[in-house]
Amino acid sequence: MNLFNKTKKIHFIGIGGIGMSGMAEFLFNHGFQITGSDISISDRTKHLSNQGIKIFYNHDSSNISNQELIVYSSAINENNNELLKSKELHIPIMKRSQMLGELIKIKDVSIGVAGTHGKTTTSSMLGSILHESNLDPTLIIGGIVNKFNSNNISGNGDFIVVEADEFDRSFLSLKPTYAILNNLDKEHLDTYKNSDDLKNTFCKYANSIPFYGKIAINNDSKYLVDISNKINKPSISFGINNKADIMATNINHDMNQSSFRVSSKMYDDFNIELNYPGTHNIYNALAATTISLELNVPIDNIKKSLKKYSGVKRRFEIKYNNQNNNIMVIDDYAHHPIEIEFTLNAIKSGWNNRIISIYEPHLYSRTKEFKKETAKALSLSDHIIISDIYGSREKPIENITSNLIIDELNILNHKKHIYIKDKNNIPHYLEEDIKENDIILIMGAGQINSITDNIIKIIKNKYE
Repeated sequence: MNLFNKTKKIHFIGIGGIGMSGMAEFLFNHGFQITGSDISISDRTKHLSNQGIKIFYNHDSSNISNQELIVYSSAINENNNELLKSKELHIPIMKRSQMLGELIKIKDVSIGVAGTHGKTTTSSMLGSILHESNLDPTLIIGGIVNKFNSNNISGNGDFIVVEADEFDRSFLSLKPTYAILNNLDKEHLDTYKNSDDLKNTFCKYANSIPFYGKIAINNDSKYLVDISNKINKPSISFGINNKADIMATNINHDMNQSSFRVSSKMYDDFNIELNYPGTHNIYNALAATTISLELNVPIDNIKKSLKKYSGVKRRFEIKYNNQNNNIMVIDDYAHHPIEIEFTLNAIKSGWNNRIISIYEPHLYSRTKEFKKETAKALSLSDHIIISDIYGSREKPIENITSNLIIDELNILNHKKHIYIKDKNNIPHYLEEDIKENDIILIMGAGQINSITDNIIKIIKNKYE
């Protein structure tokens, strides 16, 4: 029995999560009776509620009654009251990743975008290309696409694009028609035993596609190159530095503008223009382009879509840009040292301003594992402000605080950095420090973006 076809009443535990909310909205738009629970009100829960979805702002057993299926996120503990009640009532229970695996079966062609970094941007670029080509795709991703003001598009076409998240090995539930392996770095070592375990799991994911599908592999990612000879399904490579089937050449950066030439033996060369900076976005666009070419999308559609691409919220999102005082405020989701480095290098490639980085570390385990790498990446900034760790799904670990990164910055002899435990005090601290020609970069996967408006207010009061 396929639960997607038979079940109508579905309850989402942790519905406010970015991945959960997209699936809940998708199913609601397809006629399912959706309820959900979360511990706090958010923009996502408000949006779903406005659509007509009943949301409980608690996790209580009374929320479970006559539902036919329960879906829960990876952040939900096994002792959750709603989960226990569901088991007591013998209601089928499904993880978020399992539901996503069910959803991709409803379309003829599915594309799963995997990688340590860039999944959301690459997925949204590919979804935009398919949309521009009038293919009416379905898109379920982990960010709010500015073009659609949603993390979900419920299209009627044959294509579905989803993020293939490696956390807790959840992407193994997907088995898409096409796969993108955007990059691979050490991450989620609370899930994986070591780097070999991580690489082998990515290999297993890649080999899960059907023989008639194809895998796009970044040939510049060392870990992906390591496993490429173990992948036994059809593949096509892309890259910038190492020889690949699809290459980005003639790369140029100018502030938030980027351009490059797509070169290959299989297609005529053509130019791509982006309204986003950074080499990492070249890779994201190249990955989306590679699969689009495999899907026989016209080159002109690829070019037009990427030139019009307006991004995803919290991915190099310019929140304030005043030409008079030359001050810019950028909000970015970067929370891994490599992502921090990508973002800062993107700024440095296009601008010559002083950079003030505000960073909220994400997870105690990640802070412990990557304290040196994080400090090194942040040191590309002129001034660094670090707030308290956002623990998310984790419980605090003894002696693991943001001061670990501060200590590493001291070792690096970085000139100006400070730890401000309560992020809400950061705008006040900045009031005297902000100068004309500053770029203020706000980074983190938690709630650090909540201070953005107050920072902008201070800038306006001071310079407008």
